[in-house]
Amino acid sequence: MAAALVSIDANAGETLVDIQSVDPTIVVELRYAGRNNFVGQSLYPLGTRALARPQVASALAVAQVVLQRYQYRLKIWDAYRPAAVQAKLWQALQNSDYVANPENGLGSLHTWGVAVDATLVDSWNRPVRMPTDFDDFTPAAMWRYTGSSFEIGGHVRLLQYAMHKARFWGMRTEWWHFTIADWKKYVPEDVRQSAQVAGTHWEGKL
Repeated sequence: MAAALVSIDANAGETLVDIQSVDPTIVVELRYAGRNNFVGQSLYPLGTRALARPQVASALAVAQVVLQRYQYRLKIWDAYRPAAVQAKLWQALQNSDYVANPENGLGSLHTWGVAVDATLVDSWNRPVRMPTDFDDFTPAAMWRYTGSSFEIGGHVRLLQYAMHKARFWGMRTEWWHFTIADWKKYVPEDVRQSAQVAGTHWEGKL
């Protein structure tokens, strides 16, 4: 994962790209590359880049343009996630409400390069107030929760608006999780049958 390109031929025959090579203004802080995550340890090797399908990276650039009109930017907390890392997350939590079991059907859409975890920063790359931190497994992390203040609610709605304009869907239990709308074309038909979609939200797992 440290390289700018990774082949995932087993997952629909395409090479992933470094998101920042498509748009260098997108901020990246891969939480699983350090200890600031719910497992409390680094799961990615030093130098890991935020990778995604080319279409996903291009769509993130569209969302970035929308946000910059309002003096904000995207920050990526996670993007492509190897299956081995997904297995470690499952072992650590084993709660199918939040983490996809990699042995069951579709698994995580992160491992297919079609999902990202994102938040906002301001035009100076400083964090802004959001409903929760990353990987918060409480009701406050729910998609429809807008926070305890007008400021927080405005931030999360702006993020959702920008990602919707770029053709991403959100996930019911995590305000930070987004999946490209046409993700199914990257997943074999026999695998994607386990997926469920409700309304405008992706009802999968992180």
